[in-house]
Amino acid sequence: MRITAVTCVKNEGPFLLEWIAFHRLIGVTDFLFYSNDCTDATDRLLDRLEGHGICVHLPNPATNRNYQMQALKAARRHPLIKSADWVWVADVDEFLNIHVGDHTIPALIAACGNPKAISVTFQFMANGGVETFEDAPVISQFLRSHNPDIWCAETAIEVKSLVRSDFPLEYFGAHRPFHDEEKERPQWTDGSGRPVPPPFRKQLNKRRIRAYPARGAREFATLNHYALRSLDSYLVKNDRGDVNREHRAFDDAYWRERNDGAWFDDSILRYEAALRTEMDQLMALDGVGDLHAEAVRLHREKRDALLAQDSYREMQAQLRAAPPYAAAEAALRDEIGLAPGDLL
Repeated sequence: MRITAVTCVKNEGPFLLEWIAFHRLIGVTDFLFYSNDCTDATDRLLDRLEGHGICVHLPNPATNRNYQMQALKAARRHPLIKSADWVWVADVDEFLNIHVGDHTIPALIAACGNPKAISVTFQFMANGGVETFEDAPVISQFLRSHNPDIWCAETAIEVKSLVRSDFPLEYFGAHRPFHDEEKERPQWTDGSGRPVPPPFRKQLNKRRIRAYPARGAREFATLNHYALRSLDSYLVKNDRGDVNREHRAFDDAYWRERNDGAWFDDSILRYEAALRTEMDQLMALDGVGDLHAEAVRLHREKRDALLAQDSYREMQAQLRAAPPYAAAEAALRDEIGLAPGDLL
C-alpha cells in the first residue's frame, strides 16, 4: 500500500525528524513537503533527507497568501500523489494515534471497512506547564488535553482526512476532500468507522466543513494536535506566523483555547520506543544529524532574540499568567462563581 503524506512547512526544523519517523512507523511510504521562507535549516534538512530518498521537497508554489491551498492544488499533479493508494494531508504538529490492530494506517483502513475517505477528529494537546524547549519527542512531553468530546464549549471538533485514490475528488482541502455530492456519495467514515454526518459532506455548509460532533468519533483513531508545544516554541511560532496563510496571529486567545489540560491521555506512548529507534536511524544518515542540531540551535537562538524584545517578554508573562480555561469557559465560571480548580 502506497500512502503519501503531503504537508506545508515553515521553520519546523527541530520537529521534522520526529514527524517523519512517526509516520514511517504508522505506514506512510512517501512524503511530499512544500516549504517557504525558512530561516532555521528546515529547507536544507529536507533537501538532505530528499538526497537519502526519505522525502521529496519542493518550494511552495503559492503566488498569494493562501500557501497551503495552492500547494495542495499543485500536489495533485505530482507523481507521488498520482501513484498513491491513499493521501494523508496533515501538518507537522499533528500525529495520527491509531488504536486498533498493529496501530498503523492499514489497520485503521481495515477497521473502518476500507472506505474512500476517513476523517479523524482532533484532540488538542495542552502545553501542560512545559516552558523550556527540549530536543526530545513531542509526543512524550505533552500528555494532557481537553475532554475529548468538548473543546471550548464546542462539541463539533475539527478533523483531518485520509483520502483513497478513487475518491471522486474535486480538490483537497486542508481538513477534508471536496467532491460533488450530487454526482456520487462515496463511502466516507469518521475515526470510528461510522458514516460522516450528511451536513459535513456539503461544500456550502460552512459550519460543518471542518468539524462535526466528536462524541464517539475516535474509537479507532485520534488525531493528536500539538499546536502549542513548549512556551519557548510557542513564542517562536508566533514570530513565524501561520505556515498556511498570512496575517494570522497566534495570540493569547489561541493559547487559551488549546491549553485545556483537563484530560490525561498517554495512549500515543505505545509508539515511543520504536519512534526513538526510527529517529536514531534517520539521525545517523550522512549530514542529517548535523542539520537537525543546527535547526535546534537556531530555534533556541530565535527564542533568545525574541525574549530580548519587550513585546515578547510581555507575551511570555501574559501566557504564563493566562487562566487554564478558554475565554468562554472563564466567563461562565465567573458567572456561576466557581473558584480555580473547581469542576463544572
